[in-house]
Order: sequence, then C-alpha cells, then structure tokens
Amino acid sequence: MTELKLKVLEETFSVHRLNPLMAIPNAVTDSDVYFIGQTREELSIVCFSDIEVPYARTESDWSCFMVVGPLDFNLTGIISRISTILAEEKISIFAISTFDTDYILVKHSDISRAQKVLSDAGYDV
Repeated sequence: MTELKLKVLEETFSVHRLNPLMAIPNAVTDSDVYFIGQTREELSIVCFSDIEVPYARTESDWSCFMVVGPLDFNLTGIISRISTILAEEKISIFAISTFDTDYILVKHSDISRAQKVLSDAGYDV
C-alpha cells in the first residue's frame, strides 16, 4: 500500500468528558472543527483548546494529524499501522474517524517526535 499523506493541523485540541445529560456548549458547535461522541455513560467532546467546556474532566494540549482523504472504505489498517508505529516509540494517541478520513491526536509535547517516526516509516508528513 502506498503510504498516506498526513497533515498536522495548526490548532491545539482538548478532550473533554461530561455526563451524558449535559448540554453541548454553543461555542463547540460554532467552531470549525469538533468531534462529539455520546454513550449511556459519557459525552465526549474534542475541540479547540481555547473553547471552554464547563463541568468537564479535561485532557488538554493535544496536536492532531489528519490522514488526507477522502479514504476508501475498503482500505484497512490505517489507524492500526499508525498507532503501532507510535506505540513502539511510547507515544500515546487518541484516534477519531469520520466518514472521509481519520484523525490521530498526540500530546503536543510528542508531536515533533511523532512526525519524525512517521516520516521515517514512509509517511508523507
């Protein structure tokens, strides 16, 4: 498989966990990029770090790789390969998928090292 192109988004992100009954702040849905997931147990929001999400348990300071897409649904192992490469370097990830592509978040302090190891593995970063 030809290695995919990865783009580092400029913004810094935060991952928030809320009670599933909490309202989603308008500032989140008014922004250009955000991800929301809800289960019976939690409401998770990933958004720009400058957006305040009250009453949330928050993990801040994430950088984001976007796999340049759109990706075909027949492709397999995209997140698996990237996460394996990063795991071998002890770099934790938070992965998100959309219809068209995948996003891999790493702590901002690891972004330079993550770019290097992914580039060394053949990715166009």
